[in-house]
Amino acid sequence: MLLNLRLRVAVTLLCPVLANAMVHRMHHANANLEGYHVSKPTPGYDPLANPLPGMPPVLDPKDIYSADRPDGLSPAVRGFPSLVYVPNTESDTVDVIDPHTFKIVDHFAVGHQPQHVTPAWDLKTLWILNDLGASLTRIDPASGKHYNTVPVEDPYNMYYTPDGKFAIVVAEQRHRLDFRDPKTMQLAHSLDVHCRGVDHMDFSANGRFLIASCEFSGQMIKVDVEHQKLQGALKLGRRRAPQDVKLSPDGRIFYVADMYAGGVHLIDAAKFKKIGFIPTGRGAHGLYTSRDSKYMYVSNRGEGSISLLDFRTNRVAATWKFPGGGSPDMGGVSADGKVLWLSGRYDSEVYAIDTEDGHLLARIPVGQGPHGLCVYPQPGRYSLGHTGILR
Repeated sequence: MLLNLRLRVAVTLLCPVLANAMVHRMHHANANLEGYHVSKPTPGYDPLANPLPGMPPVLDPKDIYSADRPDGLSPAVRGFPSLVYVPNTESDTVDVIDPHTFKIVDHFAVGHQPQHVTPAWDLKTLWILNDLGASLTRIDPASGKHYNTVPVEDPYNMYYTPDGKFAIVVAEQRHRLDFRDPKTMQLAHSLDVHCRGVDHMDFSANGRFLIASCEFSGQMIKVDVEHQKLQGALKLGRRRAPQDVKLSPDGRIFYVADMYAGGVHLIDAAKFKKIGFIPTGRGAHGLYTSRDSKYMYVSNRGEGSISLLDFRTNRVAATWKFPGGGSPDMGGVSADGKVLWLSGRYDSEVYAIDTEDGHLLARIPVGQGPHGLCVYPQPGRYSLGHTGILR
């Protein structure tokens, strides 16, 4: 996001051409590019020490994504139809795409401004987060059908604690993280995070803490998961807009996409300290791990490209630019690892990208303002939320 989303939606409804022009001007006006620099993380740090009670143990201590290998589906989701769920924030609808034919096979209305489609911790439910509608709509992924709607205040985004005890609703407008019962969504505890634009997060390898991005105040926060307490804040620099967050396979570095800086910050997990920056492209936004844990896909929304970041070297191995441009935003990787699916936020389309060489397999027209699409089912044992952070 470059503007408060509520303002941008209002402007878009009045004049789509004007809104797009504003977005592109802000990409240029706010760009404050930072050069490549990377230091090594803290030596001797054991990311898996003292794990959160109740969290499933990591299968491979060298790779927290070791349960996410191609087609490694949990028994809980085997037999579920393979579908791509697309929330259209400005149309108040969801489009459902068959990933084999690239065709829309279902379309339905939901609450006001659906932002993300989030898998539940136990993988058996998908939730559509109707932000301004103050509600969640439940999808049964076994059938692909939507069912009841549950009232929940300001659900911009949603995650799950690694032990599965709580759903964490990211109440962006209210500057809160709301810890809720994962089944009933009843509120258990609200944590005021003292920052503006809290949006995205990821969890440490041992599940003990999370770090979350605060887009409008240009900082990161650290939260104790078990005690649900704020542990600290980290300013990323002048005129920064942190977005998606992803932990490295070895659990030692958090990567944070930054739309204003045009790249990815590196945060030392041991010390909660910035140790580097990797330029990727204008409007860096979404972060997704390849099924072999070797690369991270970075969606550069402001220039219509994807950067392939090598985890081993912390260098950009390749950049895939979309012919004719685009606005790649949020999504996920197919179960077999062969296709990266991303929403085209300002172009009312969805992109299917070949992960072998980055060429576009399809551009699929959808509703207005497609955002946090979810590819489902995905490999993994449990979900940490968002559009599918599985471990």
